[in-house]
Amino acid sequence: MDLSGLDEFDAVVHLAGESIAEGKWTPAKKASIRDSRVKGTTLLCQSLAQLQQPPKVLVCASAIGYYGDRGDEILDEGSSPGKGFLSEVCKDWEAAAQPAVKKGIRVVQHRLGMILSPSGGALAKMLPPFRMGVGGIIGSGKQYMSWIALDDVLGTINHALLSDGLAGPVNTTSPHPVTNREFTKTLGRVLGRPTVFPMPEFAARLAFGEMADELLLASTRVEPARLLASRYSFRFPQLEEALRHLLGKNYITKSPP
Repeated sequence: MDLSGLDEFDAVVHLAGESIAEGKWTPAKKASIRDSRVKGTTLLCQSLAQLQQPPKVLVCASAIGYYGDRGDEILDEGSSPGKGFLSEVCKDWEAAAQPAVKKGIRVVQHRLGMILSPSGGALAKMLPPFRMGVGGIIGSGKQYMSWIALDDVLGTINHALLSDGLAGPVNTTSPHPVTNREFTKTLGRVLGRPTVFPMPEFAARLAFGEMADELLLASTRVEPARLLASRYSFRFPQLEEALRHLLGKNYITKSPP
């Protein structure tokens, strides 16, 4: 790898990784998901460790998939890893940054939750059926969804770059996770559409295979303990205000009589 372009940078932000939500998880797809994260991070961190003047900080993506399916257990950065494909990928992904850590670079690993943006990701996939009035809960609806608005993803990255005391894994989610049922009802309310068409577990597994169990039906209730302790101020801590901002749906207020 040509290192000449990396020398004398103050900071590096590394967010690369193949989408986990596009296409079924065939063996080839799973290998690509893992390699795009682990091999890419390994190469970058080994390269940074060879620099005479390495960056002071590396902000690197990870994901709350680290924790696996944990029901209603409240999870902070000290919680143990879970089981399953995504958990194994996240453990290896974070371990791949060790060459940078050993070099003395301050490494911050953002364990990203479900990023809300109408331009891509989970929310963009939900919008067409919900706008047509055919959205609904998935499975029992009791599974927790730890989400974060795109604005706050950018805000937390900037916060990490500037916070010298922040290092290691950082849960990058809103402080207010919601169940799938709560998310569904809130999105329907914001869009002004009914949400009466559930997707049973068997249908989710039939449509999405292994991905359904690890993404759609898994429950991960995450607390952003380190962000809160470092006094990051969330711009959109509550789901409804985040969705209204992202979708341009302002609150309707009545004029006084």
